[in-house]
Amino acid sequence: MNERSKFLESITRENAAVVLVDHQVGLLSGVRDIPLGELKHNVVALARAATVLGIPLVVTTTAADSMWGPTTPELVQALPAGQKIIDRSTVNAWHDGPVREAIEATGRQKLIFAGVSLEVCAALPAIAATAAGHDAYVAVDASGTFSQAKREAGLLRMQQAGVIVSDYATLMVEALADNAAPESGALYAALDMPFAVLVGQISAAQHA
Repeated sequence: MNERSKFLESITRENAAVVLVDHQVGLLSGVRDIPLGELKHNVVALARAATVLGIPLVVTTTAADSMWGPTTPELVQALPAGQKIIDRSTVNAWHDGPVREAIEATGRQKLIFAGVSLEVCAALPAIAATAAGHDAYVAVDASGTFSQAKREAGLLRMQQAGVIVSDYATLMVEALADNAAPESGALYAALDMPFAVLVGQISAAQHA
């Protein structure tokens, strides 16, 4: 029998959780490796798509009152009603007890991280989760950092540690699995990819 390989297993709505780390206004102001509007769009879309599929979310900030400010309002509006945002002091979100407990409470093996900055807020807890036996993924286009060099260094470090790098839409479409699923329309609307609008228009025209 082949040994289990996280690199070959699919993400599903039953085995995944999404962890959004420090998409805070102060940190976002320094992002230079991706246009800020695109980054906001992508993390909002990731949160909305996960909600459509019933994938649990864990959302965290660091030093929100003293240093980096609150979660960006666009993301707050996209979160499910009653979603808690956990503030912490630790650099690595995995090292914070309440954050780690919230992640473990989801009961999910596959953890999808996104964060600002990529090489710290996303990479460090993803690496720590990998060390703890989880399958960690990072949605790089729902993450951002302060220079191209930091982005490249973060990507290299994650890949060396066995973290799986992907993008927000691919991860959520993989979890959808079947375009005939009743949630597919809402899922693609949440992802808000430009071509998805055209696909919907084509489909509508065919069924007119």
